[in-house]
Amino acid sequence: MTSVLFQQLTGIAVVLLWLAVVVSIALAVRHYFPDQREWSRKVVHIGTGPVVLLAWALGIGRGVALPAAIAVTLATALNHRFRLLPAVEDVGRHSYGTIAYGASIAILLALFWPAQPLAVAAGVLVMAIGDGLAGLIGPQLRSPRWRVLGQGKSLAGTLAMAGGALVVLIVLQWMAHGQGLAAPALPNLIWMALVATALEQLSGFGLDNLSVPLSAGLLWQHWAT
Repeated sequence: MTSVLFQQLTGIAVVLLWLAVVVSIALAVRHYFPDQREWSRKVVHIGTGPVVLLAWALGIGRGVALPAAIAVTLATALNHRFRLLPAVEDVGRHSYGTIAYGASIAILLALFWPAQPLAVAAGVLVMAIGDGLAGLIGPQLRSPRWRVLGQGKSLAGTLAMAGGALVVLIVLQWMAHGQGLAAPALPNLIWMALVATALEQLSGFGLDNLSVPLSAGLLWQHWAT
C-alpha cells in the first residue's frame, strides 16, 4: 500500500513538473515573441500531449488521472474567463479550444484508462501534435488558403495536420506491438489520420479540440488494435 501511494505521488510530481516546464516555456515565448500570440498557445497545446505517456509509464491510476483531468479542465475554463495566464489563450479570437481539449482528455480517460492507455494516447497526441503543427506551420508558409465555417485553413497546415497525425499513429502502433508496423494496419492508420484531418477543418470555436481526440481514440479501438 505504501509503495503504491509513493508511486502515485511520484507520478503526480513528475507530471506537475512537466506541466510547469511547458507553461514556463509558453510564458517565455509570449515574452520574447509578443507579436506571435498563437505560438505560446501551441507550446501548451503540444507540450501537454506527452503527459498521457508519462502517466502511463509512471503507473498513474484512474482514481488520480481522471480527477486531475477534470480539475485541469475547470482551471482552463477559469483561465478562459479571467485570463489568468494569457499565454495559454489566444486572445485574438473567440475559442473554447483549451476547455474542449481538457474535456476530451477527461472523456478519453473515463472511457479507456487504464485498460487501453494507447487509445487515450492516440486521441490526445493526434490533436496535440497534428493540430499543433498545423497551427505553427500553416501561417508561416505560403500555400492555398480557404475558409470553413469562418475559420481560415491552408494547404500547408492541413498537410502538417495529416502528416503529424499519421506519424503519431504509426509510432503508437509500433509501441503497441513492438515488432514494427504490420502492413494491414497501415491503411487503417491512414484513414484515421484523414478522419482527424477532416474533423480539424471544422474548428469553429475550437470544438475540433473535442471532436478530433474523441474520434481518434474511438477509431483506435476499432481499427488499430
